[in-house]
Amino acid sequence: MSAAVPLSEPRVSPELRATIFYFVQYMAGAVVSVYGGIWFAAQGLTSEEIGILNAFPVLVILVLNMLVGRIADRASDWRQVIVFGSVLSGIVPLALFFVHGFWGILAVWTLLSLPAGLVGPVVDAATLRMTNRRGSQFGPIRAWGTVGYMVMLVLSGFIIAALGGGIFLPLFVGLCLVRTVASFGLPRFRGEKGEASVAPPSTGARHLRDVLKPFFVLPLVGFSMVYSTHIVLNAFQGLLWKEQGFSEDVIGPLLAVGALAEAGLMFIFGRFANRFPARSLILASAIVAVFRWACMAFEPGIIPLIPLQALNAITFALGYMGCLHFIANWTSDDIAAETQGFFQVLLLGMSVIALLAFGWLTGLMGAKAYLVAAVFAGLGGVLIWLSLAMQSPKQPGAPALG
Repeated sequence: MSAAVPLSEPRVSPELRATIFYFVQYMAGAVVSVYGGIWFAAQGLTSEEIGILNAFPVLVILVLNMLVGRIADRASDWRQVIVFGSVLSGIVPLALFFVHGFWGILAVWTLLSLPAGLVGPVVDAATLRMTNRRGSQFGPIRAWGTVGYMVMLVLSGFIIAALGGGIFLPLFVGLCLVRTVASFGLPRFRGEKGEASVAPPSTGARHLRDVLKPFFVLPLVGFSMVYSTHIVLNAFQGLLWKEQGFSEDVIGPLLAVGALAEAGLMFIFGRFANRFPARSLILASAIVAVFRWACMAFEPGIIPLIPLQALNAITFALGYMGCLHFIANWTSDDIAAETQGFFQVLLLGMSVIALLAFGWLTGLMGAKAYLVAAVFAGLGGVLIWLSLAMQSPKQPGAPALG
């Protein structure tokens, strides 16, 4: 006879329910990465207008991010804010079927991007705290988000190549609605009343002002500069590769290589993360990003692009996961979403600068604009190094990732 399932442990674990949401969370964005720039251009938008279209929602999200994080931290559970935002991000995209021209598309694109972008930091903060409380690993759960993104990169490339560009909008809207449905299955992240926790009581900062010191802020700013160069890749690379003669069924798999490498790193992150300080991992991401973007500037062929795309495991995943753990080690649950929102503000602020500049630079320099991205990532690495010089990560009693 099999052992009875304890009443305190649900049949479908909180980790699995969070994993399902992560799996579908980025699928709509994958379709945009493959064909969004091409679709916008087909609507008559210039490269400068496409840059504005991608940057303006980010600017608005930047203003609202910390406020939403504060609201989520003060709610009975972070899940409430996530579900509400997911519902909005599923309904608003339907309006894209009825708008035309730059201003109409800009208005709807901004409104659909806001809820999707605002819940992202809350999901990361809530899931990381839940796994810490339960003694499980955040990395594999987050990795399934990248797996879903990768699967849709490949599928959407073939779907669009087979059915034509007209399928882009129905596919994008449909995936937004799938994300909405998945949000209703999310668990209670803070746990049920009386539920045991394997994590020791939180000793991190309970107010954001207590942790906003140079050694803490500089690596987050530095990685934000590195991250912003990846946003440029998502917004423009499909269009640049199309201009270089690559078809959609090649663009999708090329983008998927980066997603596959990213997911692989996240799956194994927990096995070695405690061996290295978080800021050392973040610094490594910046150094490798300089090399990656410098190579991309010279329009390499498909074969060289495969290992360059695989470097996404280091340039994005390693740095991002390092930042999440760095933040969690220095803050308490009381400001989990708010601090993650602060980090998101930095990410988005740098992304606005990069998108606006790259939209102009792409029209002027083409792929050579990636040389500017390499310099930008290098400056971010300098800031991370300065933080390490200011304060050693190995403080008495501090976590290994400090």
